[in-house]
Amino acid sequence: MAYYLIRWRIRGLTQMDFHSTGATPSEEINGPGNLMDFLDEPFPDVSTYEDFHTIDWLREKSRDTDRHRKQTAGHSEVPDDWCEPGCVCVSSPHAGTLAGVIDLAVDWMTDLKEGVCLSAFYYSHEQCCWTSNETTFDDRDKCPQWQKWAELMTGNSEGAGAYVLNYFLYISWALLFSFLAVSLVRVFAPYACGSGIPEIKTILSGFIIRGYLGKWTLLIKTVTLVLAVSSGLSLGKEGPLVHVACCCGNLFCSLFSKYSKNEGKRREVLSAAAAAGVSVAFGAPIGGVLFSLEEVSYYFPLKTLWRSFFAALVAAFTLRAINPFGNSRLVLFYVEYHTPWYMAELVPFILLGVFGGLWGTLFIRGNIAWCRRRKTTLLGKYPVLEVIVITGITAVLAFPNPYTRRSTSELISELFNDCGALESSQLCDYVNNPNMSRRVDDIPDRPAGPGVYTALWQLALALVFKIVITIFTFGMKIPSGLFIPSMAVGAIAGRIVGIAVEQMAYHHHDWIIFKNWCRPGADCVTPGLYAMVGAAACLGGVTRMTVSLVVIMFELTGGLEYIVPLMAAAVTSKWVADAFGKEGIYESHIQLNGYPYLDVRDEFTHRTLATDVMRPRRSEPPLAVLTQDSTTVEDVEALIKDTDYNGFPVVVSRESERLIGFVQRRDLTLAIKTARQKQDGVVSSSVVYFTEDTPQAAEACDPQPLKLRRILNLSPFTVTDHTPMETVVDIFRKLGLRQCLVTRSGRLLGIITKKDVLRHMAQMMNQDPESIMFN
Repeated sequence: MAYYLIRWRIRGLTQMDFHSTGATPSEEINGPGNLMDFLDEPFPDVSTYEDFHTIDWLREKSRDTDRHRKQTAGHSEVPDDWCEPGCVCVSSPHAGTLAGVIDLAVDWMTDLKEGVCLSAFYYSHEQCCWTSNETTFDDRDKCPQWQKWAELMTGNSEGAGAYVLNYFLYISWALLFSFLAVSLVRVFAPYACGSGIPEIKTILSGFIIRGYLGKWTLLIKTVTLVLAVSSGLSLGKEGPLVHVACCCGNLFCSLFSKYSKNEGKRREVLSAAAAAGVSVAFGAPIGGVLFSLEEVSYYFPLKTLWRSFFAALVAAFTLRAINPFGNSRLVLFYVEYHTPWYMAELVPFILLGVFGGLWGTLFIRGNIAWCRRRKTTLLGKYPVLEVIVITGITAVLAFPNPYTRRSTSELISELFNDCGALESSQLCDYVNNPNMSRRVDDIPDRPAGPGVYTALWQLALALVFKIVITIFTFGMKIPSGLFIPSMAVGAIAGRIVGIAVEQMAYHHHDWIIFKNWCRPGADCVTPGLYAMVGAAACLGGVTRMTVSLVVIMFELTGGLEYIVPLMAAAVTSKWVADAFGKEGIYESHIQLNGYPYLDVRDEFTHRTLATDVMRPRRSEPPLAVLTQDSTTVEDVEALIKDTDYNGFPVVVSRESERLIGFVQRRDLTLAIKTARQKQDGVVSSSVVYFTEDTPQAAEACDPQPLKLRRILNLSPFTVTDHTPMETVVDIFRKLGLRQCLVTRSGRLLGIITKKDVLRHMAQMMNQDPESIMFN
């Protein structure tokens, strides 16, 4: 991702996107009126914010206040009461519809690698056998209408020849799907690759990445997500669905001026869209709201909370209407456990939490090391080749093992399921007592049969395979989510532990640990519950989620009574993972790509001062400033041309350097361009005045002066040079500042930008400060 961003930045900073708000100035630039009357007029090569820059949250708040004041005066076209629910009602159903279409397409294309439905080629394996009148209960996965490729081509479904042909076609389909995915991303939409959540977090913090939430990105990501998941790679579609939902939210923001003209308000809608994305990804509306609050959103006021709730509700309702899973349920992995958990089981649950924390640490370090190597070697120049090689290795190793051959979602669903009398899975091959006369839902623990032991070693191989291959898969130039692969690792480990505990309880029920709660003939251990807890532990170890993770898991499975085991595993996983590093996988990728993201969860405890961080430093040239009444238009244009700063302090004079205010670069550019076009007498030698009253002698002389008092921010945020950096960092976090001026007794000393703060924090943590690449 960073490769494309850097390349686009070099090419794109001189070609700024048009960001018109559509307003027309009604008065001359020097006449009475509001600043926004002329600043909102579109001009070529001028945008509100440049690409790869951070927005000014305080400025956006001021713009919204001004807009609201106009609305109160009766000049607004669309009232606020209609904007918020209107935008959500338009974007959320589209996100739900796309999620349903993606689910259906993935099911069909995943099964297409193994065979085809003769009655209707667009049916998946399950749908094909649903419609068959010849399907029996014992062989409900087999029906004459569904044929594997070897049987269709040669007429033989058994034997070495059929196996080799099916093997070859499985690999061929996987390579074709992955090649199409990476080619479409590389040619049409480079921003469609990856999970999207690190970039969404950064965008919601106020960063500008033009095109990342655009129409073309939405289209390509939707198509390539289906191809990437269907190829059998160790990735999921849940994370990218958050990106897809945010693209929908961003596109429909343009229908409402409240959001299209204000980057700060737009991010409130994107926070709600992120909640809708998780809602349709997992069928977890409440978990989606908490995920947006805990994991991705930077600014989350109370209005955004209910807006996110409503967006998740509408999106989930749309997905339920489509019913992509065909089971009339919204949840992805519905479970029905009939056994309560016991206090003694907290020990293996906590051990699974430890495993999840260790796995999260291993994955983050391994994946970041591989991504860093990808960026600095020839590997990064050949993303298509990398995807093809990883896909080939994955397909070759996955096909022989039935637990890696199937889709990851199907694998997790089987691992979560409890073994009842109607289950035909190899994991349920227990030795039955012929004299048993119990109810179907009250089957006691039994000794494991040969099928269970075969499944155990196959699951052990699948665990090693998933652990290794996921490290190399995540971050490739295709859409790739991390939720489902992480859950699969935990579910496999949890099911193995669950079966082990179950057999120990059966064979050693007289041990003191089992004596009080696991009697002979009792159904006391549920291996599927261990798989569910393990999945939560591994997902928490990778992402460091806690509250939203637990809610997503019980919504995902319907296992409301198992919240305490899930909480124990999630907390243990986070503690263990945090012992090796505070950053989750998304924060690590943000650091890897050099995005200016100031995490509200990071603590800054160093005893440095503002004077240690501000610029200019002793070896640097003086700070670029403007004076209030002695700078010409030519001087301003030269300063803008020779520098790339976001704005300039305005002082009384260069001798006193007493601070007057701060002016934005974009405002200066647009104001001068407007004045040259619409005001007579403004030339390069005209003096620019930031004072409230222009001297009469200046107004009478030729050339005419240019008065820019209205674009001057008279109350820029300032700190003294002896302010502790701990306080400065907290101010930047809570106010979303873009820059802060440093003064002493009203005299300007320097400036601290968000990039300076991030570089200083990286330096204090013994990291490379130059890794922060963007403003």
